[in-house]
This record gives sequence, C-alpha cells and structure tokens, in this order.
Amino acid sequence: MLNQYYTVKQEGSNEIVIQKSRFIGYIKRTETEEEAQQFISSIKKKHRDATHNCSAYMIGEHNQIQKANDDGEPTGTAGVPMLEVLKKKELKDTTVVVTRYFGGIKLGAGGLIRAYSKATSEAINEIGVVSRELMKKMKVTADYTLLGKLENELRQSKYMLKSIDYTDKVHLLVYVNVEEADKFNSWIINVSNNQIDIYDEGATFVEIDV
Repeated sequence: MLNQYYTVKQEGSNEIVIQKSRFIGYIKRTETEEEAQQFISSIKKKHRDATHNCSAYMIGEHNQIQKANDDGEPTGTAGVPMLEVLKKKELKDTTVVVTRYFGGIKLGAGGLIRAYSKATSEAINEIGVVSRELMKKMKVTADYTLLGKLENELRQSKYMLKSIDYTDKVHLLVYVNVEEADKFNSWIINVSNNQIDIYDEGATFVEIDV
C-alpha cells in the first residue's frame, strides 16, 4: 500500500471558451473503473446535445488502469492529452470528462490538444488537489497535570493533534506519518519524562490540501 499519493479534492467542474467553443471540464475521484465509467456516462447523459464528451482516467495504486477516449475528435487530440495532464500532476483514482460545444471555428490538431489540456488543467486547479497520507493514530494517555505541556508541544510540532478526550485521565489522539511512528514515540516520551502511555490505534488516510 502506498503511504502517500495525490488525487482530486472533490467532484466539480470548470468552463472555458476557446475560439467560441465551450469546453466544460468535469473531475471526480473514482477508485474503480466501474465508478469512472458511471461518471463518464452521467456526463454524457447530461450533455447528450454536446459535440463531444471526451474522457480520461487513471485508476489504481500503480495506475494499473489508464484509459482515454476522443469521442469523435481526431485521434490523439483529446483523450490522450487529458490523460497526460493527470500523469503530469501525478493524480491517482481520478476521472476527467471534457464536454465540447463546437463554436464554428476549427482549432486544428495542435489547437485541440492545447484546448483539451487547458480545460483539464483549469478544472483540476479550480477543484483542488489533496495529498492522501497514511497516518498512524496514536493515543497518548496522561494525567491532567501534563495536559498543558503536551498540548503546547504537540501544537508546535509537525504532528497532528486530532482530538482531546477528557475522562479520569486525558487522552490525546495524534496523527503521525507511518514512517515516523517510532520517532514520535521517542519524542513524546522524552517530552513527558516517560509519564505517559501510548497506544497504537491503527492507521487511516488523512487528506491534506496541496
């Protein structure tokens, strides 16, 4: 399993106009090819009157599934340039559909490649990218006398203080990069003069805006 990868923040769209043609870029995070195909179908249905609904997607931890479709545009002028944008931005589990309404002015092969690339890039920029990072959930349990010091040190550190639970003792849930779990344990033990208990609560992906 990858410890970190990039993907789109959410589903969304962005429209640009080039030489009177409308290009509407739709982006969605899709974790299976079935999800990608369903998304593409939904956009085609929404814009069934469009001149073209071109698409591209990359699925899988190692980009095992890569597909591009020109949907009637000259071969290699739409789907592949869109896919290349996903590759350049290193986006995984991402599907893009660019809907075109022809404005009456032909763009030529080079113009089409630039247009579909731009529509894809600007849609991604509009929607946003996140870094999904695998984090260990570390529960730090301590007496209340240590709360002030622990909270202050954690908030000034690179570690992510997720929550504080108050019971008979105080429980701090901290997200730590999986590769730094041992380093964190040593650090927090040193900060507390070894007056804490640490519990590994498993791992989860945390999304951080890029």
